[in-house]
Amino acid sequence: MADRQIGVGLLAYGAIGDEHNQAISSTAGLTTVAVCDAKAERIEAALKISPNAKSFGDADQMLESGLLDLVIISTPPNTHFTWAKKALELGINVIVEKPMALTTNECDELIALAKSKSLLLSVYQNRRYDSDFLTMQKAINDGLIGDLFYIESFVGGYKKPCSLWHSDVLVSGGAIFDWGAHFIDQIVTLISSPIAHISGLNQKRHWHHITNADHSQVVITFTDSKQAIFTNSDLAAARKPKYYALGTKGALVGNWNSAAGDTPADLPAIISLIKEDGEVELLEEIKAEPYAFHKAIADHLLDGAKMAIRAEQSRNVVEIMARAEQSAALKAIAIEPELLKL
Repeated sequence: MADRQIGVGLLAYGAIGDEHNQAISSTAGLTTVAVCDAKAERIEAALKISPNAKSFGDADQMLESGLLDLVIISTPPNTHFTWAKKALELGINVIVEKPMALTTNECDELIALAKSKSLLLSVYQNRRYDSDFLTMQKAINDGLIGDLFYIESFVGGYKKPCSLWHSDVLVSGGAIFDWGAHFIDQIVTLISSPIAHISGLNQKRHWHHITNADHSQVVITFTDSKQAIFTNSDLAAARKPKYYALGTKGALVGNWNSAAGDTPADLPAIISLIKEDGEVELLEEIKAEPYAFHKAIADHLLDGAKMAIRAEQSRNVVEIMARAEQSAALKAIAIEPELLKL
């Protein structure tokens, strides 16, 4: 790798901004040179990790400062497109939090703009690096359950949702977008078959202090009859497993770790292999290389290495979620998505 450093700006600095800052400080070739947030205490937290970074209270000023080779955008989802477009127009490489944007057209515009300027555009699909997902992925790739033909992913429980932007449909995109950006990305990473159609359903029955649905479901049917179901529920008094995958020679179940208490999504699920004869085997946890995504950014920008997570993949996830929302508005009518060939 060349000695040149990539100057990184952090646009918005919440918990995920702190995660990025820590990763940058631990990745050769990347340096946090600027941070922008409206809250002084967040700027202070960022400077504890990157004391030489310049602080900004105005995003336009940071983007126009000339300091940045790369910006990581961690603002709410309804602003991802606006800030990513401005950065690309200024000649800045872009990493954006998931979802990439709230419409497929916005994703397509960003991809075309990045290509026209030969800039990096990628999405931080961090759940691809979760140890439970990696454990499942390895088991499937190793043929432990034969041919994967059905998978369910679930997140939620029975708890009053927060009143922050995550629960505002106009900001987050809705319950399908909020967690679907993670789980649907995992699903299409595991099943590469062409998609025949999508259906979605949103239910609003109890939590009326927010605009997101209380219970959302997406069904993805593939052309070879494989199927995947994603559910996000705040009305699930009885939780399903995080993962339930069936293959032609066995199954995988990802049970929530009870050590996490009321916040099970904070810990990796415990992955069990169920064999043809019913024998159950707990699988050894597979852990990602620390800061693998950020290392891939440095390798790409400095040495031209290919990125495993491509903007086109994240665009297709947005298209699936958008079609699921469209289907939900039509009471779960099946809709064929318009996906890019990868």
